[in-house]
Amino acid sequence: MIMSSLRNRVAEQRTARGWSQQELARRSGLSRTAVSAIEIARVAPSTTAALALAAAFDCRVEDLFSLHHAAAARSQSQWAWQPRSDPSQLWRVAIATRTLLYPTERTAVGLLPPDGVLRAGTLELNHRVDPARTLIVAGCDPAIGLLRAEVMRSGGIEVLPLIRSSRQALDLLRQDLVHVAGVHLQDRAAPAGNKRAVRELVGPGYTLLRVTRWQEGVVLAPNLRLRTVKEAVSSKLRWVVREPGSGARHCLDELFRGRRHAVPQFDHVASDHQAVAETIRTGWAEAGVCVRLCAAEAGLDFLAAREEDYDLCYRSDRQDDPRIQALFNAVRSHAFQSAMAALPGYSATQTGEQLHV
Repeated sequence: MIMSSLRNRVAEQRTARGWSQQELARRSGLSRTAVSAIEIARVAPSTTAALALAAAFDCRVEDLFSLHHAAAARSQSQWAWQPRSDPSQLWRVAIATRTLLYPTERTAVGLLPPDGVLRAGTLELNHRVDPARTLIVAGCDPAIGLLRAEVMRSGGIEVLPLIRSSRQALDLLRQDLVHVAGVHLQDRAAPAGNKRAVRELVGPGYTLLRVTRWQEGVVLAPNLRLRTVKEAVSSKLRWVVREPGSGARHCLDELFRGRRHAVPQFDHVASDHQAVAETIRTGWAEAGVCVRLCAAEAGLDFLAAREEDYDLCYRSDRQDDPRIQALFNAVRSHAFQSAMAALPGYSATQTGEQLHV
């Protein structure tokens, strides 16, 4: 059975004009209480009220009110992973032949507007963005906002940047739950580590698009007066770490490899590079591993340990997808490469290069 609910854009139209509810009530001849009840869908407007509101906005009734078919939405979409609560806000993204629903979360650029909400088991979709023009990227680049802005500006594509470690991102790519995975998994003894990691974790048939070569190392609280990485790992410090499978954790393990004491005990596991720096800046830890950019933004000391390639990985057979094309063009644009080259610890000398797995 298809259940229909009335969706309205009254509040959207009112706020776009800068009107208060009282002002809309005056213009439409309705009471302010009636306007409020209609906006929050507590009551369905009568024909007279709908016509009065349309006249006040100088638009059609259809521009304000439409039927939403909940059952149809359920049948055509599926969850990428289950939401933790009901109600739960969500995004809609098309990947191949599926339209997937993603519970909203904090992204690498903060909170982004939802495309709908799950309420009492029913999907209420606002179709804010075409799911076929949304690119979902999983990774840990703290500068992803620059790339997102360029993709949106030049290609008109919405970008959802999920915060995930390299291995988490590749796992989502393997399951076809994201379009693109950000990867930095390498060490000094094994060049081309990203290519090797992709081949081992997801298999052949993928393309790596170089974003940057960045500096990763030990970030320190001010006034510790440590001058080398060796001094840092030999000192008794309170460390914040990343989860196993992240490039930063791989770097930390490498720094402590072969030493008499293993990685020290830690109380804090950070979700991304920025969280490592913030944990140290606020005094909860004294040392950790992240990229130079985050240390500089937090005003912390930084000791470079290694340079790493940060690549975006996607399925080679989807390179003609307009979203992947928009991503490719944005990475190769002069505007993006200039912005990357200006960041502390970032290099754009190889930005835009491709490597096939």
